[in-house]
Amino acid sequence: MNPTTPTRTTLYDAFAQAVTDAAQRPFLACTPSMGGAQWTFAQTAAAVDRLSALYARRGWGAGHRVALGVGNTPAHFFHFLAMNRLGISMVPMNPDHLGGEIRYQLAHSRADLVVANAERAAVVRDALAGAAAGTARPPIVEDSLLETGLPLAPAAVRSAGDPWQAEVAILYTSGTSGLPKGCLLSNEYVLTGGHWYCDAGGPLTLREGGERVLNPLPVFHMNCGINTFMAMILSRNCLILPDRFHASTWWADIAGSQATAMHYLGVMPPALIKQAPSPLDRAHQVRWALGAGCDPTLHAGFEARFGLPLIEVWGMTETGRFMVNHEEPRQVDTRAFGRACAPLAAMVADDQGRPVPAGQPGELLVRCEGEDPRRGFFGGYLDDEAATEQAWRGGWFHSGDVVSADASGMLYFIDRRKDMIRRSGENISAGEVEATLAAHPEVMSVAVMAVADEMRDEEVLAVVVPAAGVPADERTAHALTRYCLGQLAYYKAPGWVVFRTELPTTSTNKLQKHRLFEKNQDPRDGAIDCREIKKRPSATGPATR
Repeated sequence: MNPTTPTRTTLYDAFAQAVTDAAQRPFLACTPSMGGAQWTFAQTAAAVDRLSALYARRGWGAGHRVALGVGNTPAHFFHFLAMNRLGISMVPMNPDHLGGEIRYQLAHSRADLVVANAERAAVVRDALAGAAAGTARPPIVEDSLLETGLPLAPAAVRSAGDPWQAEVAILYTSGTSGLPKGCLLSNEYVLTGGHWYCDAGGPLTLREGGERVLNPLPVFHMNCGINTFMAMILSRNCLILPDRFHASTWWADIAGSQATAMHYLGVMPPALIKQAPSPLDRAHQVRWALGAGCDPTLHAGFEARFGLPLIEVWGMTETGRFMVNHEEPRQVDTRAFGRACAPLAAMVADDQGRPVPAGQPGELLVRCEGEDPRRGFFGGYLDDEAATEQAWRGGWFHSGDVVSADASGMLYFIDRRKDMIRRSGENISAGEVEATLAAHPEVMSVAVMAVADEMRDEEVLAVVVPAAGVPADERTAHALTRYCLGQLAYYKAPGWVVFRTELPTTSTNKLQKHRLFEKNQDPRDGAIDCREIKKRPSATGPATR
């Protein structure tokens, strides 16, 4: 891997150069199951020109923040490019978020405007209706009504600054506990991440103008919304978007869209393996798949059946760059995810930040080599300098992931230190779910933790001490899950509920989660299964209960 030093430019300027070089090449596309529409670089530029003119005419520009909720569609990137052209910072919205989550993101980001599709706009209006006095209430405009409905911009309160370092987006990522943090991203971050992807080399080599990469991850994530998108601009290639992952139509979409590469999450290989064998299993042009979290017991079998390598990587929103296990022979029977490549440096450290011997577990720390260890990383957590400095203590970014390294520097994932639950690729803060359940009148106290799940990597389990007189039964468990479905994104609701008479605590009343279950005990044994009522909201109404 020979990383390129990115030119000090902007996302939009890099795109404009790509339009000059490759105007008629395909750039953005939808999968066949989403209609199969496709936009060339030139057609995308026309859409961006129209949007940027609309925003500029109403005074929107540098120093403004716009929350964007138009879903996993090319329209998301039309708006992103138009905003970047004008110096507007984009705050992408999670389409599964509900009332309290929406109110928090809009207030914390101090968004000046919400632009959303009709369905999401209605949800945002509902979230703000009847909210407490003082709640942030930015104007909401549907993207289809932007021509006539876009309000005049307020005076910008933030300085534009150097475009290279200027804020271009805020991506929200769950913290170790409590509410999500807003990661500040700059043009430097965006260009660095895109060049890093382009420069990965080996089997991941992007042939200029010759790749069609299907990425099912949400556009509000760094993976699809920043790195893959930027890499397609730099390599003059095409990004293909499904609305989300669907196992039953996956290979038909792969073949029909003529994808040459794809991204995956750990939940995808087992779901695809469980599909009945089909001629579509090999009727594709995919040269490689890039992702994380494939179960080592399934890895080799998946590659043999579908005829493509699953290449494991490690990365975070905060880091932008990723590490990748793409050198042969790949260790598909382990959790190996690659070695650090200059200028990205990595260290496996103990609790005092000292390196541990090869083979010993420790926390993964990363930094950029040279005088500025934060070069190319996120710009910090919005309005949380203390958390930013804590993450960067000792001059290294502390990932919160427990890993080990062998003598060659190959890194192996072990576990996460953070109080996080990783369900189907979504990071869930246990503290956020605990806070939601604790507000329920039938809950005296609660602890939330991850439990293994054969399909989704991990599932949410709630250990609940019910209030006096509340029965510890299935009715109560289901009621608590339904309550969370009305307060949080559906995937955060408990899939399992266990009732206890008390929770283990220290002498200072700090919860001791490690004492909730015996060392070798499966927490699901004896738990009430609520997964059947934990459903994604339908397109026309509230969560299916």
